[in-house]
Amino acid sequence: MTASEVVFDPFSEEFFNGPWDIYRRLREHAPVYYNAEYDFYALSRHEDVAAAYKDFETYSSAYGLDLATVRSDEPMVAKMIIVMDPPEHRQMRSLVNKVFTPRAIEAMRPMVTETIERHLSRVDPDQFDVVADFSALFPVDVISQMLGVPEEYRQQVGEWVDTSLRREPGQIDMSEKGLQAVGELMGLYYNLIQQRRAEPRDDMFSRLIAAEVERDDGEKQQLDDFEIAGFATLLGGAGAETVTKLVGNAAVTFARFPEQWQKLLDDRGKIPAAVEELLRYEAPNQYNVRRSMKEVHLHGVTIPEGKPVFLLAGSANRDPEAFTDADTFDIERDRSEAQNLGFGYGVHSCLGAALARMESAIALEMLLDFMPRYEVLWDQCKRVAAQNVAGWSNVPVRVLR
Repeated sequence: MTASEVVFDPFSEEFFNGPWDIYRRLREHAPVYYNAEYDFYALSRHEDVAAAYKDFETYSSAYGLDLATVRSDEPMVAKMIIVMDPPEHRQMRSLVNKVFTPRAIEAMRPMVTETIERHLSRVDPDQFDVVADFSALFPVDVISQMLGVPEEYRQQVGEWVDTSLRREPGQIDMSEKGLQAVGELMGLYYNLIQQRRAEPRDDMFSRLIAAEVERDDGEKQQLDDFEIAGFATLLGGAGAETVTKLVGNAAVTFARFPEQWQKLLDDRGKIPAAVEELLRYEAPNQYNVRRSMKEVHLHGVTIPEGKPVFLLAGSANRDPEAFTDADTFDIERDRSEAQNLGFGYGVHSCLGAALARMESAIALEMLLDFMPRYEVLWDQCKRVAAQNVAGWSNVPVRVLR
């Protein structure tokens, strides 16, 4: 196969249904891939993707999150940390790090445990959908509780996020429904911010209102409503989607590798390692899109300035040059072999990673108790068709007694 015969279409059924063969062809035959139809480039080898994540001066985040926005010549106006480059990014990141300290995350453990327990207690003990009945519900409940969203709106937040990310095969831009969902979500957050300005509470909205950041000119200022709403939108979306997909992927992956599930049944101490391997094997976030800020020469290919570049972390995490038996799911693998890019890398590594790890570990532990033996109803499983995220929208299982 030649480089010109390799096809990578991130908006295709083939990609949504599992991109592993596509990734292998890219790594082997087109490590710097160019898609003429959509006018973007893609990096697929671990060494190249990890280096690009760290090189924010060459691969900028300031133009957006996806192909539709990065193709525009205008930097994003949205004040979200994920679409900032240093030094602005550094100022905002230091603020978030204060909110997401290890002590602060650990203090949330009782709330997280209670929330997951409550949702699992509601499912049918004999047969249920791991995603639709469980993992699609508790993460958005957790993150919106942290933010300070009233209970009656929490699941609605998850539905708005889902709608904004959904893509039909061939669809690049957000749908009208998606745009409407983002508007509704921002409207809710804006109203909550006004309420907290008037009456602060013990929640993240109140802490973000009270916080100060140092601007480029050295002056300390509080965040404005737009910046806080942008933060909340990012945290609500990433916080809900990542764990939802990770736990759904876990049910499928452990069904395919039952000996690995048995290792967890025998030793719960291996749960954190299992979460890391799930992130490597099939991360919820399969790629990020950056914009080339100068000409790049790599593997005999020139990426011009001003082009969208897909950083395929999902491919990098399956690169046999980085990981031994990369296509094998092994919770006991040597994690020092290479950097796991499941939560990104460099300045944009996932700011909620510690919370997502904790949620996923608690959920796995509860599922081990709830369904030590189970089978997946494969003919009823459905894949997600969405922007950036990968995984399952439906994973029905039968609990075996």
